Amino acid sequence: AMAPPAESRPAPAAAPAAEAETGQEGHVVKAPMVGTYYRSPSPDAKVFVEVGQAVKEGDTICIIEAMKLMNEIEADASGSVKAILVENGQPVEYGQPLFILA
Repeated sequence: AMAPPAESRPAPAAAPAAEAETGQEGHVVKAPMVGTYYRSPSPDAKVFVEVGQAVKEGDTICIIEAMKLMNEIEADASGSVKAILVENGQPVEYGQPLFILA
């Protein structure tokens, strides 16, 4: 029997969790609840954050609406917004990655 080609060996298990979940390195901000994701406080308001923007721990970065309540979601780390992983108005699950901070 021939040995399998080198390419088929599994990736190293040491990849950080953020990379494993999203394919990107950095700190993942996850949804703390099930609900609907909104980028801004109201449809005609400015969005909370854009890609490339610096945020501090405790800054409001989005809203998740659950049971008609608007829950302000805060960054749980400081950094710059590397990626926004969900679309405005998208339903999100508990623990779903929303942002990557670098």
